[in-house]
Amino acid sequence: MSDRRDAFAARREQMGYTQESFGAAVGVEFSTVGRWERGTLTPQPYRRPCLAKTLDVSLDQLDALLTPNRQASTVATEPADPAEADDMNRRDLLRLFSMTGALLALPAGETVLGDVDRLAATAHAGTVDTAGAAEFAQLNSHLWRVYALSPTKAQVLPLVRAQLGVLSDSLRRPQTPTIRQRLCELTADLFQLAGEIFFDGNRYTDAAHCYTLAATASKEAVASDLWACALTRHAFVAVYERRFADAAPMLDVAATIARRGDPSLSTRHWVAVVQAETFAGLGDFDSCQHALDTAAEVQRLRGQVHNGGWLRFDGSRLAEERGTCYVTLGRHDLAEAALVDALQGTLTARRKAGVLTDLAMIGVHRRDPDQVVTYADTVLTTARQTRSGVIAQKLRVLQPHLASLLNDQQIQRLDAEITKLVGNRAA
Repeated sequence: MSDRRDAFAARREQMGYTQESFGAAVGVEFSTVGRWERGTLTPQPYRRPCLAKTLDVSLDQLDALLTPNRQASTVATEPADPAEADDMNRRDLLRLFSMTGALLALPAGETVLGDVDRLAATAHAGTVDTAGAAEFAQLNSHLWRVYALSPTKAQVLPLVRAQLGVLSDSLRRPQTPTIRQRLCELTADLFQLAGEIFFDGNRYTDAAHCYTLAATASKEAVASDLWACALTRHAFVAVYERRFADAAPMLDVAATIARRGDPSLSTRHWVAVVQAETFAGLGDFDSCQHALDTAAEVQRLRGQVHNGGWLRFDGSRLAEERGTCYVTLGRHDLAEAALVDALQGTLTARRKAGVLTDLAMIGVHRRDPDQVVTYADTVLTTARQTRSGVIAQKLRVLQPHLASLLNDQQIQRLDAEITKLVGNRAA
């Protein structure tokens, strides 16, 4: 190894750090430090201010330490390991949970000092002004759009994690009350997005952590609609796991908070939709129907009723929501009409997969193998293409119901393919 390739490691050692202690200081695993020093991994731009501060060098000096490392290295670049990257993203996000939770609990004017400075890697140091907060909000909005368009949602997590680091760093610095409130709101926004990414990957505990912190930050921001949405997403984890009795109390709280919000937004109507699904799971047809009717009142609203991010409900999903509820309640006559109507609209891949799975479920109850296979095969293809845990979970729910039709060869093949998909995702 050349002296030039030793530069970064030599500076680390000169500052008295082992790879382990340096990694702890800058918020990464020691293996990541080793990869930086071997030249097989380059620190992301958002990490560099923290690295420079820890090594007591300027950013230009840091670049000089790193650039020769890349140029002189003759070691082949290590292939990206998606599992390792995902675990690193999760660990970094969990660190942010701990730090942001503490920051939200501190009085607004209290400054955090000491080694915590090294935990927030950010290029936005110091007091945030109105223009800076507006830029943060614009980036949040962009990340939601990227999430919506990305076929593999996990790809968005590193970007979300990086921006959460910037917001967390800004929160621990002295800010005006107005700016601090805005930063809390933006943090709540992004933790909901992080939760959605984890939810799509079937990591429900991680998603619930994100939604919890989003609710706490929303409360600090005095943002009722944002708060209600965070609680609704948290409750939906239980709905999705078919723990309807656990979801109902949280949804009641979400509905109460939503009534304090902006009446021109669709928040309370979205809460009602999730309540309807919960009532359906509890077998309460009348309450389910009432909640669906409340949700349908969104069609009376005028103007921009959602923001395309943490609030996306505009009533366009009502047909599929009704269909899902009626399938759960065993009202297949009502369900099929609603679901066929839903297919006439423009649906995302995930939403369409949900509708088709419900139609396949109706086929099961009619003992119609052709209907089951026609719809479920399309869902299988989508699940393979998108690697969405949400779509895979839809198939998991469908699979036990196939038992009564397993004398049919098409159903046997479908059952085997679902098992293969679920097995691959669980491995």
